[in-house]
Amino acid sequence: MSNKLVRNEQRKLGAAYVDGIALEPVGVGVVAQALPVTLASVFVMVCFSLVSFVLHWFARNLLGGLEE
Repeated sequence: MSNKLVRNEQRKLGAAYVDGIALEPVGVGVVAQALPVTLASVFVMVCFSLVSFVLHWFARNLLGGLEE
């Protein structure tokens, strides 16, 4: 197996892991909607959405390093 193929697979695995972690803040944001809407709950939802976005962005950057 070539080193390039191994590195590509490792990057894809790392990106999939980070992407999976990014789903958790979305779930927390959905659960927060079941609570009474206050400024604090909206703040929490926005924060978790931003965390999720950053993690997805990081995972995409990992995949950007794939080699041909």
